[in-house]
Amino acid sequence: MRFRFFALAALLAANGPALVPGFTLTLVQAQQKLPLTLEDIWAKPTFRAASVPGFNWMNDGRYYSALEGGSLVQYEVTTGKALATLVAAAELQLPGAAKPLNVDGYTFNSNEQKILFTTDTEPIYRHSAQATYYVFDRASKKLTPLSAGGKQGYATFSPDGQRVAFTRDNNVFVTELATMKETPVTSNGVKNNLINGSTDWVYEEEFGFAQGFFWSPDSKQIAFYTFDESQVPEYDMQKWGNLYPQEYRFKYPKAGEKNSVVGVNAYDVASARTTKMDVGPEPDQYIPRVMWTQVPNTLSIQRLNRLQNKLEILHADANTGKASVVLTDTNPAYVEINDDLKYLAGGKQFVFTSEKDGYQHLYLHDMNGKQVRQLTKGNWEISQINGFDPKTGFVYYTSTEGSALQRHLYRINLKGSGKKRISEAGNGTDVVNMSPDTKYFLNTHSSAGVPAVVSLREGASGKLVKTLEDNAKLRQTLTQYDLGKHEFITFKTSEGVDLNGWMIKPANFDPNKKYPVLMHVYGGPSFGSGSAQTVLDNAGGGTAFTNYLWHQMLAQQGYIVVSVENRGTSGRGSAFRKATYANLGKLETIDQGEGAKYLGSLPYVDKSRIGIWGWSYGGYMTSLAMTKNPDLFKMGIAVAPVTNWRYYDSVYTERYLKTPQENAAGYDENSPVQFAQNLKGKFLLVHGTGDDNVHFQNSIAFVDALVKADKDFQTLYYPNRNHGISGGNTRLHLYRQMTNFVKQNL
Repeated sequence: MRFRFFALAALLAANGPALVPGFTLTLVQAQQKLPLTLEDIWAKPTFRAASVPGFNWMNDGRYYSALEGGSLVQYEVTTGKALATLVAAAELQLPGAAKPLNVDGYTFNSNEQKILFTTDTEPIYRHSAQATYYVFDRASKKLTPLSAGGKQGYATFSPDGQRVAFTRDNNVFVTELATMKETPVTSNGVKNNLINGSTDWVYEEEFGFAQGFFWSPDSKQIAFYTFDESQVPEYDMQKWGNLYPQEYRFKYPKAGEKNSVVGVNAYDVASARTTKMDVGPEPDQYIPRVMWTQVPNTLSIQRLNRLQNKLEILHADANTGKASVVLTDTNPAYVEINDDLKYLAGGKQFVFTSEKDGYQHLYLHDMNGKQVRQLTKGNWEISQINGFDPKTGFVYYTSTEGSALQRHLYRINLKGSGKKRISEAGNGTDVVNMSPDTKYFLNTHSSAGVPAVVSLREGASGKLVKTLEDNAKLRQTLTQYDLGKHEFITFKTSEGVDLNGWMIKPANFDPNKKYPVLMHVYGGPSFGSGSAQTVLDNAGGGTAFTNYLWHQMLAQQGYIVVSVENRGTSGRGSAFRKATYANLGKLETIDQGEGAKYLGSLPYVDKSRIGIWGWSYGGYMTSLAMTKNPDLFKMGIAVAPVTNWRYYDSVYTERYLKTPQENAAGYDENSPVQFAQNLKGKFLLVHGTGDDNVHFQNSIAFVDALVKADKDFQTLYYPNRNHGISGGNTRLHLYRQMTNFVKQNL
């Protein structure tokens, strides 16, 4: 049938339909595009993008490894061919077991002769998890459980491969692999009181890491965090389902409340002696990063004041605990925290990123903190340092130099010269995973609406070695559907601010018609190397791509869908992002309102039928838009919104608003709770009752205010679902309700 259709189509294209009477209807039917459905988007694998699972660079930059059907396979970089099965699935079967382990992750030791396999991984929060680990010896083919004491966290080989450190029950342990003897490094860990070797909730969520211990390069010491959270207030969530709901209590410092007192220690493996590092006399501060330098026994500790506008890099002697400040970076608003501090081989210099000139750029320093030179400069931002080649002196990084909507790979040497774009010419976005020796990199390239191509490339030139996944199947599938044009837009506000956006029009768009518009917003500030931009030239992954398809589905049903990037978002420098400092919500709401006005001025938009929706910060923005710009928006859907920043965590909120004690107006003057009486349009409020991040309390407060204001609205609550509101058929159910709400009210 497919051959017949294409042959017929070619004949008609060449000669016209009159030559084949009787087939016109058949052709029209065959050419009809498929409609998108919620089931295709959320319940079936119809649009699931393929990737390269379990990819890991190996010591020799010529090889990488990946999980294939339960086996661990070695591949050659230059050809992409499978060379050897390093561990067969059958070798991962315990004596007496009916089948091999269901492996979900793995790591090699330094000489790649031992492997830690992860099974039964149990997520806790955004980054944290516990699992059952097994040690596999490639020489003996022996598979051994790491510990019999319960699930472990963050099991990590020592650099010499002789030991494994891990956490359990708020303590740190070390296992000697030769004897499998397990030794506690700490023993005083207590739930909701004292944590050793991992982070508390707010560090995990806002500083982006959960593992809190680090082997020294010589394998002789382990640096580890301690969190005394005894004075941190607890948040109590109800878990529904049983006759009596269960309590789930965890430490959560809301804005202005007490934080954990954080310490850093160094444990000497041979002597079992623990030395406390001197991080200063102020307990009310943050230690967002700890790492070993290239100098023996020297730790790098980043210290940040509570207002987060002063960052200090300390170098500490792990044997004595004595520390000194080598570099200080300040900012009138806040200082970025990321993973771009890189100590260079030889132990004499380090590279650091700062936005002290208004944009995030690379700086070279000596070990005393003295600036040697600024390596990059311009009205664009460094997004991430991807690698460093000590032989050539090139630093590899991704940046926004081409466009704030894109990310591409570049390199520059330590003299600040020889800059070169490594990514191929063209648009789109590159996500880079570079080999340790920088000879090759795994590149995931995508553009708006176009699924990712995953390829291996040469580090120095960017030359294609092999395409590992082109998502051809998904691309072909997408051609069968009636997708509207995705285009980027820019407009100037009444204040003279240029704002970026994108627009999806129906495939059968008629410029003489008037269309309703649904705006999609996040609008919040990004932090570190991540990006919370909604207006990006990439396909996105996971929810971002499925949201794109949902927006296309709405376009098929006669809606124009738009996203506008307001002030406060990343990619355009410090001034644009930090314009919202100390007054979150004010400028963002103005800009989204300006977006609605701009759209309403277009001849093909029905300005009386503009709606808005968003999740998390986007839910906050939607709630504000509906209450502070009630005449601009006919309907809104707020999912998991913050409705009062006093309810959110200390690290995030105070970074952008200071504390409530210092800036009460910044908290209250842009809380949608304060403007509930202004609501005019149709409003749907959605929240998961098990949201450990943006607590259900936010929606309860807003509902109470709306009721007091005698406003009509709808609510949708998902029992025990977290901030992602997922699991089972939850997403399908949620988006069906959202779709129905849009169609009924816009």
